[in-house]
Amino acid sequence: MNHKTKYKRILLKMSGEALMGPQNFGIHPETIKHYASEIKAAWQLGVEIAIVIGGGNIFRGVQAVSGGMDRTQGDYMGMLATIINGLALQDALEQIGVPTRLQSAIEVQKVCEPFIRRRAIRHLEKGRVVILAAGTGNPYFTTDSAASLRALELNAEVMLKATKVDGIYNADPEQNPNAKRYKTLSFTQAIEERLRIMDITAFTLCQENRLPIIVFNINEKDSLKRIVLGEEVGTLVTAP
Repeated sequence: MNHKTKYKRILLKMSGEALMGPQNFGIHPETIKHYASEIKAAWQLGVEIAIVIGGGNIFRGVQAVSGGMDRTQGDYMGMLATIINGLALQDALEQIGVPTRLQSAIEVQKVCEPFIRRRAIRHLEKGRVVILAAGTGNPYFTTDSAASLRALELNAEVMLKATKVDGIYNADPEQNPNAKRYKTLSFTQAIEERLRIMDITAFTLCQENRLPIIVFNINEKDSLKRIVLGEEVGTLVTAP
């Protein structure tokens, strides 16, 4: 491992929506190439990287429910969407020379390995980026919850939540030009101020296990690499 890095092992949470880029749907090739190069820059420093990916660019179970679909059925469709995204991200990373393994919480043996904790850890130790698809494998749990769970299972030191904004604000910065960005926050403060960083199940899991969260803008060049090197990027949510 590179001695300059602050973290040895990280869990990166990427939303499916991030892969849309300027489109309204699907996977934008240039955007996914950009994310792959950002991940490679951090990986080249010797950091072990696990990635949990969402599926909202293809299908959202929660939205399907409002159209009358059964929630469980919708959630399973969402899990399959994350596998499609995982395959796309795996391809983008391997095209630029980053060894990658795709693991899924539901078995799809033709395209990816099943999630096995010890195997995932072994891949990380061998310098492979591990992409974790299909959420927790259970309906009613978001990919944020999956990210919290996998970060704890894989002994990650921090969860990095990649977004389109450069941290957590006390109001929507797009609507309120006076919105204040937090550099650091405690879990308690985030709950009291009702800052919706992620769903409450995911957030509570991080809080109870004292797993720090960094919310940052992955569209800013080298933001992931700078976090790994210990620079103050985005907003750090931590236990006091």
